[in-house]
Amino acid sequence: MKDSHIVISKATIDRLPLYFRTLRNAQEEGLEIISSEELGKKIGITPEQIRKDLSLFGEFGKKGVGYYVRDLIRNIGEILGLHRNWNIALVGVGHLGWALANYRNFSSLGFNLIASFDNDPGKIGAMVNEVPIYAMERLEEVIRELHIVIGVITVPAEFAQSAANRLIEAGVRGIWNFAPVKLNVPDDIKLINEDLSIGLSSLSYYLSRQLPGE
Repeated sequence: MKDSHIVISKATIDRLPLYFRTLRNAQEEGLEIISSEELGKKIGITPEQIRKDLSLFGEFGKKGVGYYVRDLIRNIGEILGLHRNWNIALVGVGHLGWALANYRNFSSLGFNLIASFDNDPGKIGAMVNEVPIYAMERLEEVIRELHIVIGVITVPAEFAQSAANRLIEAGVRGIWNFAPVKLNVPDDIKLINEDLSIGLSSLSYYLSRQLPGE
């Protein structure tokens, strides 16, 4: 592994999960060796870009042979920190929260969803995909007790900042926010926003130009 002080661009970091997922699919197909050309064709990225991205982290594969799929999966997984088995919690068990809690790939990627929180008395004490739903009043207690590092916010926009504040106070280090609102968090807290409305609106923009008048 190369010097950790090298500055890696966000674009490169965002491509690493694509490589990881595609390599895992290739492994399931029975491939043991894959070239940068083959990998690039599967995800629509040039082989030059793939080689450039990976070279930032070390020497992988053999010239004229390609990459050993299993080894590269392990190496990229370690670069992404997926081997660390992060404990995560979900705040808000509405329709979106319920769907996320039932996402089957969390555990296979190294994320342990072990707690969820909601204000609805009808949900508290129930289980969603074997994950207990706790009352919001217990958030700080459970976060600390279970050593949860990542909080996932799926509450309505007006409650999102309060949920973020409580997660941070309880000790989480990263937040994955699905609420359609800008959150204010300290500089040492990593925040990732997923705004579904922006994605759909962008899609509408492009389609409206491809399908005028329909």
